[in-house]
Amino acid sequence: MTPSSQEPTAREPRAQKPGAQEPGAQDPHHHPSRPAVEATALRKSYGDVRVLDGVDLRVDRGTVFSLLGPNGAGKTTTIRILATLTTADGGHARIAGHDVVAERAAVRRAISLTGQFAAVDEMQTGEENLRMMARLGGASRAAARRRAAELLERFDLTPAAGRLARTYSGGMRRRLDLAAGLVGSPEVIFLDEPTTGLDPRSRQQLWQVVREVSAGGATVFLTTQYLEEADQLADRIAVIDSGRIVAEGTAHELKSRVAGHRLDLVLTSRDAYERHTAHAVHRSPETLTLGLPTDGTAAHVRALLDELDPDRGDVARFSLHTATLDDVFLTLTRTAPRDATAEEPTHV
Repeated sequence: MTPSSQEPTAREPRAQKPGAQEPGAQDPHHHPSRPAVEATALRKSYGDVRVLDGVDLRVDRGTVFSLLGPNGAGKTTTIRILATLTTADGGHARIAGHDVVAERAAVRRAISLTGQFAAVDEMQTGEENLRMMARLGGASRAAARRRAAELLERFDLTPAAGRLARTYSGGMRRRLDLAAGLVGSPEVIFLDEPTTGLDPRSRQQLWQVVREVSAGGATVFLTTQYLEEADQLADRIAVIDSGRIVAEGTAHELKSRVAGHRLDLVLTSRDAYERHTAHAVHRSPETLTLGLPTDGTAAHVRALLDELDPDRGDVARFSLHTATLDDVFLTLTRTAPRDATAEEPTHV
């Protein structure tokens, strides 16, 4: 999705009536037994490109859920369908118990969407941005001032409240953008690659904010390409590739599915490296390093070395590592990357 197409639409679901409750506050029609997000057989195509091909999702209330996948896999299109910004070609979905088509207005009152690019008004101060969002949601002037002050304090932006947003750092803009999404105390918060372009310190700060929001009772639906981000934040992770969910579970379950551990082998030559690439879940041709799945036991490591290098001439050295989400990602998303623009045309 391009910045020009996303920024205006990403604000649309935020027009909620703010209140004093924390994110995740229940409305009179709240059904605690229902999941926060449920989708069945979602399908979507743009021309001849099938972006979603039968996506099923279920996200429990009060959890952090991460949708992980390569560019063009269908992450942003899934978010847009769930957030009522795009209509699916087939299947159905419910957010906070509301159908995304038949009860579109109710869905929009229950959610917040923060896109890949901070969509704040750079010509207003941080405080003015938040007060404006509160007023658009129907708050009185006094209530808007109170809510803005609460959020500025919560996101550590009070010292910069009177500065124009254009003077903010990238991390500060992202925090302000997320704060704007919480003005109306949404039940479900969609974060579409929220830390894109941030430095490591700013990313860590935003991670802490996400943890606090989830602890306050809100459900967070996060898409990301940063594997560490999903590992750090998500209670459950779904891996999407070519419009299909190819795996789902906790980070530990997904790592165990690929391998409990990874045996990294540094090969003695390019020929030796090429001979053994078919067995690897991790490849580094620059360093002639291959990673192989293993259960981590001495017996299995010895067996692998004996099988792959019986003459003891191919392996220069080895090391044992716990499997990472990188291994999961590379193993489960084997398809050639598509052009990311195929996922979300600019005219949508």
